[in-house]
Amino acid sequence: MTTIDLDRAAAELKDDGLCIVPGALDSETLRTARTALYEAAERDRAEGREVRFGLDYATDTTNQRVWNLPNRHPVFCALAEHPAALALVKGSIGWPALLSNISANITGPGGGAMVLHADQLYMPQPWSGLQGINVMWCLDDFTDENGATRVVPASHKQNRAPTSDDQRSETVAIEAPAGSMVAVDGRVWHKTGNNRTADERRAGVFAWYTIPIYRAQENWFLALEDEVVERASDDLLVLLGYRAMGLGLVNGASPR
Repeated sequence: MTTIDLDRAAAELKDDGLCIVPGALDSETLRTARTALYEAAERDRAEGREVRFGLDYATDTTNQRVWNLPNRHPVFCALAEHPAALALVKGSIGWPALLSNISANITGPGGGAMVLHADQLYMPQPWSGLQGINVMWCLDDFTDENGATRVVPASHKQNRAPTSDDQRSETVAIEAPAGSMVAVDGRVWHKTGNNRTADERRAGVFAWYTIPIYRAQENWFLALEDEVVERASDDLLVLLGYRAMGLGLVNGASPR
């Protein structure tokens, strides 16, 4: 792993709404995560469980969403509690925080752009501030040509979700090499880009963290296999809601 300047990354996240950290994953972790994701995607297709994302346009049939990554391979739990990711989470939205979901998006050749949105769009508006942070892991190179995530610069400062009138806002591609970590303020307007390549698939893992007053998008208590919970670290148990602090208690105590 390369040395990560977390102070600089945190400052860029606050000022610009995002930060890009190349080389955050070592080559072995990157290879493991990429292989595990593409194998999971292939199994979903083979078993007829392939799903699309709700914010993709109906005409786009090339993008594939892979949900519930902790059940797919332990490497995704490692990404969820990666020290650099947690440092940015704790520095931006505080602790405890919840891992609302960790999923992946694979866009294939000809993949269309997604609807422009902000990740905390389901939270009451106007937003008083940041209530969630999305940490993206680039498992392939993210380029303008292969559908890299596109953002509206400084849109987090508007403290609202984009409207239908904002869908034509000018965007820029987040271009980053495979192995990069990209943290995005939950208020930033963004979308999957248009994959204009003839034969490239582009995969990214997206870990969405929120302050703990919101229900997680993935119901971990129903979704996770027992062994995932049994081997979880203390930090991961907090992120999954199994080690609760104030909210989510059972008979007044933490479930774990």
